[in-house]
Amino acid sequence: MSLIEVNPQTCNQDGICAAVCPGHLIDFKQGEYPLPVAAIEELCIRCGHCVAACPSASLRHAEIPQEQCPPVKKELFLSAEQCDQFLRSRRSIRNYRDKAVSRETLQKLIEVARYAPSGHNSQTAEWLVLTDRDELNKLIELVGDWMRWMLANMSEFALSMHMDKALERLQAGEDIVLRDAPVLIIAHAAKDDAMAPTTCTIALTYLELAATGMELGGCWAGYFNAAASNFPPLTAALGLPDGHQAFGSMMVGYPQFRYQRMPERKTPGITWR
Repeated sequence: MSLIEVNPQTCNQDGICAAVCPGHLIDFKQGEYPLPVAAIEELCIRCGHCVAACPSASLRHAEIPQEQCPPVKKELFLSAEQCDQFLRSRRSIRNYRDKAVSRETLQKLIEVARYAPSGHNSQTAEWLVLTDRDELNKLIELVGDWMRWMLANMSEFALSMHMDKALERLQAGEDIVLRDAPVLIIAHAAKDDAMAPTTCTIALTYLELAATGMELGGCWAGYFNAAASNFPPLTAALGLPDGHQAFGSMMVGYPQFRYQRMPERKTPGITWR
């Protein structure tokens, strides 16, 4: 079959598939059936909008089989009130229970995160999942070495990030880098990919939000990721594929405490035009 085919037996000629295609790769004229443009094989970004939007399931995409596209369950939609509480009640978790997270659960978490939007539907984020305590401890030590280097060589910036205080706590035995989280998840991609930083950031944001539904919590590992981005000993220890860079790191685990209220945030600065 060609990349896109329309079943004339069931198509209701509403043109929705053409309207939602981000590349305008489906021609539609009122009273006729949708037709793919000549260059669709080359230009289609395989986003699946056309398959997802067709109300009569009449459009078939050769690389996005309908059988692999589960229907949206309307009964699971969040109400405005539920969505408001879900997003406002999100907290960065820095206290974790001493409980391992199964590989199956982490796999499900990343499976959800892969649905995050990415530029041109590139989906270039890859994942490194670290759960070995000894390895995590060695990485934490390397972050401490990075802090020492920063204080010696870029002291003004390091002090503005309170690295002197952080290092004191780290040397006293407090894990201020990964907060004793049982899991560290790193999103990485090719460093020369201009869309990679945004792709990985959005994917990790999806991951953190999805963790809530699995009774997990997460926190962005800022010190760790800063070191992983520019400190050669830590970069080497991660062993990412050649040419790849860590663009985001997330601590993950079962929260030790449950938060009961939703503190206010700053009033948003809005310019209306």
